[in-house]
Amino acid sequence: MKPGVSRRTFLKSTGSIAVGLVAPPWLASVAKADMVRLNKGQGLNPDAVLVVCQLSGGNDGLNTVIPVGSDAYYKARPSLAIGKDQALALDSGLALHPEMGPLKDLYGKGQVAIIQSVGYPNSNRSHFRSMDIWHTASPDDELSHGWIGRQFDITQAQAEMSAVAGLGLSREKPRALSAQNASIPCFASLADIGSLVGDPETERLLREIQGTAAEAGSTRRLIQQASGTALDAMSLLKSRLDTYKTAQSYDDNGFSNGFKQIGHLIAVSPETRVVYFSHGGFDTHSRQAEQHGKLMKDFSGALKTFMDEMEAIGKADKVIVMVFSEFGRRVEENGSAGTDHGKAGPMMLIGKNVKGGIYGPMPELKDLDRGDVPFSIDFRQVYATALDGWLGGDSKQVLGGDFAKLDVLR
Repeated sequence: MKPGVSRRTFLKSTGSIAVGLVAPPWLASVAKADMVRLNKGQGLNPDAVLVVCQLSGGNDGLNTVIPVGSDAYYKARPSLAIGKDQALALDSGLALHPEMGPLKDLYGKGQVAIIQSVGYPNSNRSHFRSMDIWHTASPDDELSHGWIGRQFDITQAQAEMSAVAGLGLSREKPRALSAQNASIPCFASLADIGSLVGDPETERLLREIQGTAAEAGSTRRLIQQASGTALDAMSLLKSRLDTYKTAQSYDDNGFSNGFKQIGHLIAVSPETRVVYFSHGGFDTHSRQAEQHGKLMKDFSGALKTFMDEMEAIGKADKVIVMVFSEFGRRVEENGSAGTDHGKAGPMMLIGKNVKGGIYGPMPELKDLDRGDVPFSIDFRQVYATALDGWLGGDSKQVLGGDFAKLDVLR
């Protein structure tokens, strides 16, 4: 900045571009949304909230939901197999990882549906390709936008909806939230909101530098609209966030920090219907036992604390958590005390309105698909169940086909 040029003059001279210098990357994603208005759409259930939790890297499903009754499991994993006396027994020869005691408690209450051998035809072992398939719900690559984004496009076309109806906790927008018209904002943490609108002078300058309205339809006008609407919305959310403090004691780890923020959002934002959160570290090619055990402990504990918080604020029957990973891992352990990329694995639906139990067949460990557990349930069946049975959506239109729903919701 040149000597003698004030901060105000500098910001005004640079116009709307200055917003991009100080705002977090998710700001531009709200260009077409009015985050201040209440959700008036008819497509979404006015009470239901879906939390999507992504276990990034390829979670080892066989050491999460363990086939303790299978000799083939113990033969394939001489060092990684978890003993039946250590695992937390469920039903039908299955058990949970020994670090998942809190999840076992929820299972015992009938609040955890474990869906076995979930995948899709012609599975892909690439992180990037498989994640794209899960996010778009399009194994044949015919659909480009995200499955949640497409549902929001449909809802927005029916009636005006609040952009805080969908939120992502991530530095970059997951493809699942991408849409043709709807805008679903993402931010790395709730601290982003305070950093943007916490200083009244900075907020005022950010509004002022937009200047007079540019030509309708121009790029500058879109930026002006996006910036003004986003600032209004962030100011509103910040005022709400300051009114609530959790009474639960969360641990200090990535899963706990994520679920704590999700609980905070749900408590103060009645318009929110979908929250998307991901946690990495599941690509366990080597020294898996310790790493995976910690992940299972952190995930299970954070989830239980979150559900306790939902119970405390009267939202436990309004929230379902969907848990998935882009693929499972191979049946046989490798030479580095780990496992490599596989295919099918378990999904979970968790909440008071879930019919708890085991769904789908026992993982096939004798007749493998090129060394992997073959899929029996298409993941789009789980999506269809959540869309139609929980969010009041239109799964056939969103998914581009009719996928049989699972009887897992009350």
